Amino acid sequence: MKRYAIVIEKAASNYAGYVPDLPGCVATGDTVAQTEALLRESIDLHLQGLREDGLAIPEPASVVEYLEVMV
Repeated sequence: MKRYAIVIEKAASNYAGYVPDLPGCVATGDTVAQTEALLRESIDLHLQGLREDGLAIPEPASVVEYLEVMV
């Protein structure tokens, strides 16, 4: 079991997400929940493709944190 960070951003008419530790692993959806679910599928397919190609599975390395700032 590995735990990968994901980033989901609001776009003009939907949400777009990506996995920093898996370049090219992306998904878009109508809601945050849908985008997260599609990212799970995308991660599975991405890792399956790496395995089939005999490539190493990248270790999760990204760190996600929030900073509070005065506005």
